[in-house]
Parts: sequence; C-alpha cells; structure tokens
Amino acid sequence: MTNSVWRLIPLLQASGSVQMAIDQWLLEQHLAGKIGPTLRFYTWQPATISLGYHQRRWPEFWQQLSFGGLPVDLVRRPSGGRAVLHQGDLTYAVVVSGLAGSRLKAYQDICQFLIDGWREMGLDLHYGEAGRNYIHNPNCFGTATGADLVTSDGYKLIGSAQLRRGDAILQHGSMRLQPDFDLFSQVFGEELIPIKLPLFQDGNDLIETVIDVLKVAACRCFEIDLEVQPLSDEEWLEIRSIPVAPK
Repeated sequence: MTNSVWRLIPLLQASGSVQMAIDQWLLEQHLAGKIGPTLRFYTWQPATISLGYHQRRWPEFWQQLSFGGLPVDLVRRPSGGRAVLHQGDLTYAVVVSGLAGSRLKAYQDICQFLIDGWREMGLDLHYGEAGRNYIHNPNCFGTATGADLVTSDGYKLIGSAQLRRGDAILQHGSMRLQPDFDLFSQVFGEELIPIKLPLFQDGNDLIETVIDVLKVAACRCFEIDLEVQPLSDEEWLEIRSIPVAPK
C-alpha cells in the first residue's frame, strides 16, 4: 500500500440502499483515480438484510419482517457472500488498490487491522474454516470461511465480503456487536449464542470505542495517516444517482 494518507469518512447511519451506493461509488471513484484509499464505518437504519450479489434464493417471508416498528429492509450488496442481518452491528469498508497476491491474501492483509484492534480490546480472533456446505447456507453468519473472523470458541464476530474491479478492491464487513436475539431467530431460524464483549466496563459508547481503537490499528497496520473528510454535497449528488441493485 503506497499511499501514506487515507480518507476517513465519519460514522454514518443510513438505509442499506444508501450505504451500498456509497461503497459502490467509492470503489468506482478509486478505480478512476479520482479519490485515494478510503476507510469508513457505518450503521444501518432501519434494520436490513443484505443479500450477496449472486445470491438468488432467500425465504419469501423476509420481505414481511419488522423491527422497532419499521419494516426490515432487504437490499443487495455489490459484493459476494450470503445474507447478513444488519441490526446492532457496525460495518467497516476499505477501498484500496495495489494489493499483491490472491483474493484470500488480500482479505487477510485488510483484516489484519481488525485482528490487531480487537486483540487490544481483549478479544483474540482467528480465521474461520468453513466446509463445502457454505454455499448452501443462506445465513452468512451461519458459517465462517477463511475470510471471516471468529473467537476462540467459534463465535463469528466479523463476516467480510469483497469486490474487485481491476486493481481496486472494496472490502466491507459486519461486526456483530449488539444483536437482537429474537430478530435473528426470526430471520434465520437459529438460536444466536450470546458473547460477552470486553468493552462494557468503561462506560463509553461501544461503537465509538470500537471505531477509535480500529482507527489507530489501521494507521499502524497499513502504515498510513487518516484524514477525516465527510462526503461533500457534490459527492452526495453522485451517490444518490446510482441505481439500487435489484433484489
């Protein structure tokens, strides 16, 4: 990674369609040489199920779910993988180019800042080892591939997906921090085993704490500086013109 300064877009809460349009736009702009490498963190409102770009099967009842008095949204990611329930999670996105090696190596090069940051927060993560049945499971968090990060007892904390365009890479992933167990069970028909995160004791906001630690880890891991730069009005106009991927 040759750029010494990356753009950091401040934490943004928005609908799934808006968040996916932003990530797609960032990748396109980076590929065109108009913006440099970028890191951002975001949350989803309302609760959303994101489908992998090539995922063609999912339960019909997903389109009738509600949470917190609002319908659960259903959107398609520009990246691959299975369905992810975005509620009580924090998503990261990295847009970068110039990574050598295989797709899996690129995953692991990018994920290193997540491993380092979570280790500092008291949680050791390692890569998953999904079997061949992964493709048949509609739930991304139901299995853990070599691109995902799990705890020592097998809890999948971070699921990531990637999209390449030429030399440019978009990698984004969901960190499952404060999930609603009932909603998860409604969506996937599975019981979600709770995990005790080591961050509730200092009184700070969980999401802000995670972001602060991961920003420092990213600077150290990628040997970069981060420059905060919100999306401009002109950039928002371009983003809002991106058509929503069909479900």
